[in-house]
Amino acid sequence: MPQTSAGILMWRRRGEVVEVLLAHFGGPMWQGRDAGAWGIPKGLVEPGEDLAACARREFEEELGVRAQGELVSLGRIRQKGGKLVEAFALQGDFDPHQIVSNHFTMEWPPRSGQYRSYAEVDRAEWMDLETARAKILASQGPLLDRLEERFCGNV
Repeated sequence: MPQTSAGILMWRRRGEVVEVLLAHFGGPMWQGRDAGAWGIPKGLVEPGEDLAACARREFEEELGVRAQGELVSLGRIRQKGGKLVEAFALQGDFDPHQIVSNHFTMEWPPRSGQYRSYAEVDRAEWMDLETARAKILASQGPLLDRLEERFCGNV
């Protein structure tokens, strides 16, 4: 059975423009990459954990900000590696320069015996939908379409 993650696509309106908050993946594999190196804050659902609760927990762990407000389901997608992602939309706002991400440890360079700590998210940015489509991980792109279909006529 594939792993399941849950995450939040935060959005806001600036005048006539809808913007979404995307997170840039941390660690040496993503360093220097831009297109396809951004996604929604998300993480693995623990056994028995509510999907929305997981999405809120992961948002806070990866950005250092509590996700408050009504979560609206954007449904499920399957990422390239097979992982399922249950996504929620959340209208909100905060300064992405204030993020404080949790860290992970990995051996780098590979087979060097040296272990280093890296932020899961090294930065976050508000982007209009066109920019977000160019930068988001391809398998998460449909989430932008679902957000636009659901909210852009009603915000």
